[in-house]
Amino acid sequence: MLIATQDLVKSYDLGSVEVRALRGVTMEINEGEYLAIMGPSGSGKSTLMHILGCLDTPTSGSYVLDGSEVGDLKGRDLARVRNKKIGFVFQNFNLLPRLNLVSNVSLPLVYHGSMSKPDRAARASEHLEQLGLGHRLRHKPNELSGGERQRAAIARALVNEPSILLADEPTGNLDQKTGREIMDILNGLHGEGRTVVIVTHDANVADYARRIVRIEDGAIAEDRGNGGTSR
Repeated sequence: MLIATQDLVKSYDLGSVEVRALRGVTMEINEGEYLAIMGPSGSGKSTLMHILGCLDTPTSGSYVLDGSEVGDLKGRDLARVRNKKIGFVFQNFNLLPRLNLVSNVSLPLVYHGSMSKPDRAARASEHLEQLGLGHRLRHKPNELSGGERQRAAIARALVNEPSILLADEPTGNLDQKTGREIMDILNGLHGEGRTVVIVTHDANVADYARRIVRIEDGAIAEDRGNGGTSR
């Protein structure tokens, strides 16, 4: 079992009002699964993503990642787990504009502390080349198309060889054709045995996954298998 949550609750205090974004979410994700978490804006899916991605902690409940309880971790300890175990792909790419692609993709390796700068650059270049960006290594993000930027973001997500790839609306800023190309890449990564979790409101994107979890009002409304789409 790669991920197991039990009764996850996340509350926010807004003055005199308490808002419950998650209301007792219990779920399991096995290694090698391809899962989509769906829900409309305000459903709690983004809050769940932040907790699964170790970007936030639950108010109560348990979150076990790769055999270790991480729901109670804070600060540097949480960041250490996040950097080692999870690769992120964001809707807005989150690439640093002043750095070229090799430097952007190398960033997660800096926190390991055990690799030299040339070794970090070599590994980053390898991942970029695998995603068809070997001719763009020294280019900056503003010199790339949206699809190229998202492929660079995927390379950065993979450079630490994480246990899980978490993609937040990975096609949200892309045209339909480029979006399909990015989903084909994620399909291929799953085919290699990687665990892929997509957070989306788009049913067409969710259809690529083999399992769909639907979140409504902070709780799981549906958890079903899905055939997955290969296009």
